[in-house]
Amino acid sequence: MNKQVWILSLCQALLTTGNIVLISVTALIGQSLAPMPSLVTLPVAIQFIGMMCATIPASLIMARIGRKRGFTLGNMIGIAGAACCIYALWLANFYLFSVGTFLLGIGIGFGTLYRFAAMELCDVKYHSRAISISMAGGVLAAILGPFLAVQSREWLSDTFIGPFVGVLLLYVLSLCLLQVVALPKAPGYATAKTGQRLSQLLTQPNYLLAVASGAVAYSVMILLMTVTPLAMMGCGYSFEQSTQVIQWHVLGMFVPSFFTGHLIDRIGAKNTILLGAVFMLMCCIVNLTGTTLIQFNIALILLGVGWNFMFIAATRFLTMTYQPEDKPKAQACNEFVVFSSVTIASLLAGWLNTTIGWYQLNLVTIPFMFVIIAALFIFKPQLNPSSQHK
Repeated sequence: MNKQVWILSLCQALLTTGNIVLISVTALIGQSLAPMPSLVTLPVAIQFIGMMCATIPASLIMARIGRKRGFTLGNMIGIAGAACCIYALWLANFYLFSVGTFLLGIGIGFGTLYRFAAMELCDVKYHSRAISISMAGGVLAAILGPFLAVQSREWLSDTFIGPFVGVLLLYVLSLCLLQVVALPKAPGYATAKTGQRLSQLLTQPNYLLAVASGAVAYSVMILLMTVTPLAMMGCGYSFEQSTQVIQWHVLGMFVPSFFTGHLIDRIGAKNTILLGAVFMLMCCIVNLTGTTLIQFNIALILLGVGWNFMFIAATRFLTMTYQPEDKPKAQACNEFVVFSSVTIASLLAGWLNTTIGWYQLNLVTIPFMFVIIAALFIFKPQLNPSSQHK
């Protein structure tokens, strides 16, 4: 495995650490600053709108200027977003804070492509493992993120400015680290405007199944994870306790990355997606049985593991459904659909929690998992072996 993959994994870890800090505090900030209860999760939703807006441009920009410059640009936008959030919190301005989370979302949108860049740095037989390793940095993030969220809260004041100072420093560190990564110009960049039309890609069942699996995995995970701190606060749990639950959840998201690639090689991407869907269904069942601290912990761990299996396997499955010349548009479309779904889920999170409550919110997610499970059995992947080298 190319050592550069491990450096990218560390960059991904720094990005994910910042994301965990954001997830830990943004909804709570919204609760204190929002002019009405239904807008509590608006900054979270705005962050994902930023991700959604960045997905297509990020892939196409990297097709033109390369991965390294593209990731550098994304980090610089993230730094600007963190600075904007700090200023907004100092002013106690809810809408300016949302602008800052939008910029952070754009930076995160560029960072979502780390897993594709990792594949370009190693041999074909290591592609599944490269995706897993690029995501495995989240283990460090699972430890550092909640710790930073709690410890930095009192750095400057009791207005959550400290955590965003921490996020800014993480982006600066990642920006420095990127400058030593030897990212080659990937094959297919020069032919980004050739190949199949996007409409042709969207008529391929295998491509659609891969995109849908990633979208459902990520949107369901974000919906439940975003609302969990609010649900726990409603049950009387402290900020530290909800942060600990998020920490266990993130460990569930990323610890399996050390062996998910091997699992995909052994049982196939399709079966790994199916296994992940089962874990996410188990999460909903646990949430429906009660609201004790141990149940929140178990449910969020199951949610994390299910997301890991589904999302990594969907990414690997996706890369086997297009030709090299279709890479920029295929990846851009996938990221746009996935993070559009995530944006919708985060926009609905606060409203659903307010209107239907925690129990019914879990019920809402179950049909989506059954749709993916049914599709996995209905569509039999017939992949062109020549397309598996990307």
